[in-house]
Amino acid sequence: MKLFIASDIHGSLYFCKKMLERFKAEKADKLLLLGDILYHGPRNSLPKDYNPAEVIPLLNAIKDKILCVRGNCDAEVDQMVLEFPILPDYLSITVGKTTIYATHGHLPAEKLPPLKAGDTLLSGHTHIPHRKTENGVTYLNPGSVSIPKDGSHHGYMLFEDGTFLWKDFDGNIMEI
Repeated sequence: MKLFIASDIHGSLYFCKKMLERFKAEKADKLLLLGDILYHGPRNSLPKDYNPAEVIPLLNAIKDKILCVRGNCDAEVDQMVLEFPILPDYLSITVGKTTIYATHGHLPAEKLPPLKAGDTLLSGHTHIPHRKTENGVTYLNPGSVSIPKDGSHHGYMLFEDGTFLWKDFDGNIMEI
């Protein structure tokens, strides 16, 4: 299974379109969204082409391919217009021998699933791509689709054949 992993669209029509172009080009099986889909949040500037009303039909058109967790900017009202589940705090996917847990990253550690050596935890929230292994658990962040921070790129991650790769929207592999 090939997963396309992205976070923090924040209602940007421009970057949602870029993300979906890359999703199609990458021929991924599933689009895993790590939250903060429609609203930009009170601490962020408006992203380029902020237009949540137009983001909605783009994502609903591929609802059968989307897996999603709730971000701190996602709410019940967003679930009313999106036709795929967005409100779970985390989800897990087992691919071969790899167990991948996904969450947005804003919840306290005690709300996370029990992690063991060999597991991978994906989270967004910080808008900064990140990779760390601690006690055998791998922690990964794809960065942000629309509002990257700390000099990082607009982009996403791919998971295929046990490997995670970070890419920008030109398809270039980014070293993290």
